[in-house]
Amino acid sequence: MVEKVRYEGAYPTREKAEEAIRLVLAGLGRQVTGDERVHLAACLPLEAARVLTAQIPDTQPLTGWSFVKDLAARTGASLATTRWDTGSVFAAVAAHAGPDLITRILHQLPTGYALLFGRAELTPTA
Repeated sequence: MVEKVRYEGAYPTREKAEEAIRLVLAGLGRQVTGDERVHLAACLPLEAARVLTAQIPDTQPLTGWSFVKDLAARTGASLATTRWDTGSVFAAVAAHAGPDLITRILHQLPTGYALLFGRAELTPTA
């Protein structure tokens, strides 16, 4: 997973990729609940699963953009850097989880996460 994130994010070192993974998976662990959380953890490498499941889910889920802003505020990084980190890590998460589980997770989360996972944001018609 680290090498996939390092490649996707063009990080200069393994340590930078690992830092991005910890940050983003901790944030995702505060958003995903229920069976999807359990199934996602089972798909990830052990250390990544630990980071994800060590978090207590928030009572109020964040939109995709609020998720990025929250991570940036926690680290002091720019919004652009945090958005880049999120997309890089989510690409690796999607590769491990597969399209069906990612679709179920996206149905559980508020709007804005599909774009972070590199998918089109589809909204139902009125």
